[in-house]
Amino acid sequence: MPADWQSVINDFKAVVPAVDFWSLRLVREEAETLCVREGVVQPPSLAQGRGVHISLVDRGAAAWAATSALTREGLRDAVHEALGWLEVSRRHALVAAEHQPRPQRSGRYATHIETPWEAWSLAGKLDLLQDINRALKVDECIVDWQARLSRRQIDIALVTGDGVVIEQAFHHVLPGYAAVANRDAQTQMRSGGGWGSMRQGGLEQLAAFDFPDSARRVAEEAIALVEAPECPDTTADLLLMPDQMMLQIHESIGHPLELDRILGDERNYAGTSFVTPDMFGSYRYGSELLNVTFDPGVAPEMASYAFDDEGTPAERDYLIRDGILLRPLGGATSQARAGMDGVANARASDWHRPAIARMANLTLEPGTSRLDELVASIGHGVLMATNRSWSIDDSRNKFQFGCELGRLIVDGELKGLVRNPNYRGISATFWRSLAGVGDPDSLEIRGTPSCGKGEPNQMIHVGHASPPCVFRNVEIFGGE
Repeated sequence: MPADWQSVINDFKAVVPAVDFWSLRLVREEAETLCVREGVVQPPSLAQGRGVHISLVDRGAAAWAATSALTREGLRDAVHEALGWLEVSRRHALVAAEHQPRPQRSGRYATHIETPWEAWSLAGKLDLLQDINRALKVDECIVDWQARLSRRQIDIALVTGDGVVIEQAFHHVLPGYAAVANRDAQTQMRSGGGWGSMRQGGLEQLAAFDFPDSARRVAEEAIALVEAPECPDTTADLLLMPDQMMLQIHESIGHPLELDRILGDERNYAGTSFVTPDMFGSYRYGSELLNVTFDPGVAPEMASYAFDDEGTPAERDYLIRDGILLRPLGGATSQARAGMDGVANARASDWHRPAIARMANLTLEPGTSRLDELVASIGHGVLMATNRSWSIDDSRNKFQFGCELGRLIVDGELKGLVRNPNYRGISATFWRSLAGVGDPDSLEIRGTPSCGKGEPNQMIHVGHASPPCVFRNVEIFGGE
């Protein structure tokens, strides 16, 4: 543990009074982004933050406070604030103290890194982004192009009055590039990497997204989409590639299964869920091919960890098995309130936010079909890749998603590109149309740093892994 953190812990112990239970969550974060747009280096960004979150439980009440003033005086002020909220909570029964988790086990976790961010000089990273910019400018009809590279380091320590100490260190990298093509009145964008491509690890993770080798292909696809016909309006089979499956899993499985939504906590802000408590254990969420796990142990995935932010050990578990809904996404606090089993996914976005029920790593487990076999199974359909737009109702049920790239499938063969491909459906029935799941070789690990939820809002990173999947008889339409 860093020496300065130990000093903060000692100062906190010196000012906290005798209570039934206390915990101190220390967080330090640093984020950096480099960008080259149209061959011009953009101003780099570097953000840093640190602070602590305090939890107190005493005589049947619970309360929290947070501060970035990591002096003894600052900690004393935060403790005083938390004690004031304890009295309010006790008078008005705002929080049930018996629902507050008390971690039982110490432990550590650290991202596996093969090539640290510092292994490449700033000049080397910018040279790489310049090379990508040159590869993207393949034609005069490319009117905007850019490449970005970001990293984020998060260090967390959770210390309790019971003597539990949990230390976790996370390092994320995010590559991305995009090209915009314009000809006459038609404009199309194609991207590689980007906000669905964040991973845990070091610079070695860039290879997973063909960064930068696929840049020229991305630009050529943008040009081809400008010249392609509009996606037809039809009901047909749909082949979703892993970079779009990530969004599908996120919106119509991840959010509906968050237990605080199911309990109504998010009703006034982020919405509710079409899922109800009585569905678990019997409800057919999807076809027998649908198997979804909470898996915090996939090393490169965004939300891999050993403990959640309540200090609960994280273990792999099935949320949906053979299409049947088994358990929600809810940490210890939500589980206690609902009287249901969940998983270790109580998470906080930063030191000044409490842990709430948040999806983390969700994996749609692979099947047995190769990609060419999935294509061959489709007589009339469309392949879609890379999310471009999304819309879903408050209960996470009715949805409409748009993609960057579409490709027709006729009699089991891939045909030409189509532009502005979109599809719509209803979560409660969509997954029952799942008719094909790619094999382990086709599974891709994806992740995004910007899932928003909570009041006040919390932006947090999530991970989703999936192979390509086939859905039968989906409503498909173009942009005109």
